[in-house]
Parts: sequence; C-alpha cells; structure tokens
Amino acid sequence: MLVCGVDDAGRGSVLGPLVIAGVSIERHKIRLLSDIGVKDSKQLAPRSREHLYKKIIDIVDEYYVTKISPRIIDRSVLKNGLNQLEAKYMAKVIAKLRPYSTYVDSCDVNPGRFGRTISKLAETKRIHSSHHADRKFPVVSAASIIAKVTRDRAIEKLRHYYDLGSGYPSDRKTMKFIKRWVVINHNVPEFVRKSWKPVKIILERN
Repeated sequence: MLVCGVDDAGRGSVLGPLVIAGVSIERHKIRLLSDIGVKDSKQLAPRSREHLYKKIIDIVDEYYVTKISPRIIDRSVLKNGLNQLEAKYMAKVIAKLRPYSTYVDSCDVNPGRFGRTISKLAETKRIHSSHHADRKFPVVSAASIIAKVTRDRAIEKLRHYYDLGSGYPSDRKTMKFIKRWVVINHNVPEFVRKSWKPVKIILERN
C-alpha cells in the first residue's frame, strides 16, 4: 500500500521558484525514514538535508518534483489564488505518484478546505491535510527535504551570477540586490516575484 507525502519549499521567498515535492513509499517502509533521521527540513542544516536527500531517494518507491516559476506565481497572486495554485500543483504530484493515501502540509488556514480542493483536483478521496504535517508525518518530512534541497540548488545556480542572499524578504542582502536592480534597470529580473508586497513597494518608489 503506497503512502504519499507532499510539501512545498520557497513559498515565502521573494525570488526563485516555489517547489512542490512528493514521495511515495510502501506503508511498512515508512519507519525506515524515521530511522535515518528524517524530520522537517527547516530543523536540519543544509549539509544534513543534502545527506538525507540521497538516502530518501534510495528508500522511497518513487518521488516527483515540480517547480512553479515567479511569473506563474505572480499571475495567481494577482487573482488572490496562491493557495489554489499550490493545491493544483500538489494534485499534479499526487496524480503522478498514484498512491493509496496522501498526507499534505496545508498552506491554507483551513486544512480541511485545502484537502478537499486537492482531493477534487487529484480525483482521489484519501487526502489527509493538516498544519505542520512536515513535523507530524515522516513521509511529509521526506517530501519537505526533497523540496528544500531542490529549491536550495535552484537558488545556488542564481548565486553563480548574482549576489542575492537567501531570497527571503527578511534578508537585507536580498532586498538590497532587488533595490539596486530596480534603480538601474527600472524593472525586476525574471526570477523575482514582483507581486510580493516588499517588491511592489520598491517598484512604486522607483
């Protein structure tokens, strides 16, 4: 019986992709994820995440990762549909993995509503949606690690060309990079989410 876990990475960032990852694994093998130290990716150092990423891929039966570009994110935010967008991509991952049941980390304040939306899109009734699922369920923790490592690698590629920090609005280096770019170019690079409020403020001031 295949069980799936789905989680995201990079939702709060002002740049780079929003990554959705899912893993599917036979129920009796889930304990192997706990045995190797799988936990919420935010509680792990980057090196530990990279180490676990390889082990997770060896243990799970299948995994699938998809990236949502800033352009698509901006289009959804303008329609106040970011949660709907994330549900759509989570459903895409679930449909690809075809598990018996799925656990997802809800980004909606109403996890039941979020689960029902995914259930309808994925055409399956066995969706368990909850807050902090990445802490509660090892299969979601594993998905969170896959998503986070994929997201980190995408940002690292950008860092080869730009000194842009972590990509989050709380990072002064990130915001300084965006401000400088806007002042010089009067726009934002394609990898920046211009619908995010801190970026909109910078654009309005310049």
